[in-house]
Amino acid sequence: MNKILRKPGFWISFLGLAVLAAVWILWYRGQKTVSVPALAASLAAVVLFALVCLRFVPVWMRSWSRNAPQQEETDLSEPPGMGPRIFALLLGVDIAVLLLTWAVRLAAGETESFRESLEFWRCLDSGQYLDIVRDWYASEGDWDSLVRLVFLPGYPVLVRLVSLLIGNDLISGLIVSGLAFAGAGTALYRLLRLDLPHGDALRAVRFLCIIPGVFFFAAPMSDGLFLLFCALCLYLARTRRWVPGCICGGAAAFTRSLGLSLLIPLIFLLVEDFIRQRDRLKGRGRLRRILLRTLALLLVPAGFGAYCWINYRVSGDPFKFLEYQSEHWHQHLGWFFNTAAYQTDYAIHDFGERPQIFLGLWLPNLLFSFAGLLLLFFAAKKLRPGYTAWFIGYYAVAYGATWLLSGPRYLIALIPVPLAMALVTEKKAANAVLTACCAILAVLYFLAFVLRWQVW
Repeated sequence: MNKILRKPGFWISFLGLAVLAAVWILWYRGQKTVSVPALAASLAAVVLFALVCLRFVPVWMRSWSRNAPQQEETDLSEPPGMGPRIFALLLGVDIAVLLLTWAVRLAAGETESFRESLEFWRCLDSGQYLDIVRDWYASEGDWDSLVRLVFLPGYPVLVRLVSLLIGNDLISGLIVSGLAFAGAGTALYRLLRLDLPHGDALRAVRFLCIIPGVFFFAAPMSDGLFLLFCALCLYLARTRRWVPGCICGGAAAFTRSLGLSLLIPLIFLLVEDFIRQRDRLKGRGRLRRILLRTLALLLVPAGFGAYCWINYRVSGDPFKFLEYQSEHWHQHLGWFFNTAAYQTDYAIHDFGERPQIFLGLWLPNLLFSFAGLLLLFFAAKKLRPGYTAWFIGYYAVAYGATWLLSGPRYLIALIPVPLAMALVTEKKAANAVLTACCAILAVLYFLAFVLRWQVW
């Protein structure tokens, strides 16, 4: 027992559980009324989150110990032309989504050409992004124009550049999204090959192509570009191109605020590198390397800082977007278990009265919430600790947002999710089951999206 008490992992786990339990109790005591299903959902979310953390801590402690095992060399050989083939595959998936959307709309009674059907893609948040492409952010005018400031500029800036050549904002957005998704899949494969054999890395890319909600990557929104910048950031950092990697991290934070979460895996990489190099670099050489890499990390929040500067230039307040998020979308940072509670209540309410909203909005959000935690629970001991820590921080923030409608969108753009799917399906039976489940749910979720059953 004394030996266990002397281990830092025990105290980290104990204190973490104590804090999580205290926060949940304070939340519960602050609620006027909580239904039994909502209470059960919040408890389930807390327990699953805690289990993921508990499985993560020993892996983390082992990787940061002085006796940390050296990373095994991975055979990086691959079939010829694999990069272009993956790029073409994902671009084909993107085009297939556009064509299938047209086909479903025709089957639903619409009479339109393929070119006309593309106007459908102005739904979701796409309209906001495309308005920014055309008109930038507004400092005065109607409320709908002002609240565009909530959407980060990374994606619309790039679409605007393409639009200068093409002359059409929608087509430019679809092109950027398609190319970004294809590039993201290629970069993801390269990143995962640093740790996994070819087959496992390719399986992760395959799951990315059939994950429920893959159609979000085809939409003129920032999802695919964010995934691309995240994959490039980690791949470059892992291959000793630290500054370019942090620049890509800054680009991710300029594209979506959750890009700031890249600091988590980058800090893990920094510490792991220090541990591996402690016997190779001495004195000033080691100190200089650590100092330069630590300073380069500032490039990531600098990307978000550029967005805050735009807020200041437009509105006079660098954090104006927070006001708009709160007033227009009733959204601010909360607790992920509170999200599970209120989404459960809404799901029960809409199950009978508004089944389309139940099937298109609340059910997918809840399924992704719990499935994501279950997935990481089974994969945590196989993942790099930096990736699991990234998931924990990212999940807590993304699913902690009040009035959350886009939980599935946020999770499918998180690299540890398709990676974990590949790691838990090393056996053929598990691979077949998860592949079938993903394919079926992807089709159903896609149909709900095209029929506009409040899929956001």
